[in-house]
Amino acid sequence: MHEHKTQPRVTSFAPQFLVDDLKRSMSYYQRLGFKFGDPWDGFYAIGTLDGLELHLKEAPKNPAERQYRRTHEHLDAAARVAGIEAFYERCVANSVSILRPLAPTEWGTKDFYVEDPDGYVISFGGIPS
Repeated sequence: MHEHKTQPRVTSFAPQFLVDDLKRSMSYYQRLGFKFGDPWDGFYAIGTLDGLELHLKEAPKNPAERQYRRTHEHLDAAARVAGIEAFYERCVANSVSILRPLAPTEWGTKDFYVEDPDGYVISFGGIPS
């Protein structure tokens, strides 16, 4: 009998952001295109976009750490986007807070940074069309 071993493969990897106001954060990420179900116990929500997940948890955090990360452009998450220019235009049209506008990179892509209401910095990048 031939035994077939399944190779392990990570199929999802989702950041969990601590937020001050769950409803406000859900609204912000909806402008990026995320869809949310009902929050669990009013403090936890999972958003999905193109098969990816983002977890939001209403919980205390350290404001000084947030400011340090923002000042030094330390990313909390990075995403690759097919159709980066169109995605950027959608974000601008939906009043997403752009920290750094869409620009070419030294490595041949284009990227931009957004900042959510809790100070999380996310890079979106992709191959220019």
